[in-house]
Amino acid sequence: MIMKRMKKGDPLAEAGLRYVDFKDEKLLSRFITDRGKILPARLSGVTARHQRQLATAIKRARFLALLPYVRGGG
Repeated sequence: MIMKRMKKGDPLAEAGLRYVDFKDEKLLSRFITDRGKILPARLSGVTARHQRQLATAIKRARFLALLPYVRGGG
């Protein structure tokens, strides 16, 4: 018997977002790890289109110092 995994729903599509804004720090911080890395789509459950928008938005927010490049020293 083959068990199939349930697909995660896209949290951005469920929220009704069409475009990911780089100024929305609260939203973007949900998609980065405690070290500051971008979460992969297979863990966050977002679609490929939203993953590309997220990556671009996070990189822009880092450049403008809205988000850190690296968290937690050491």
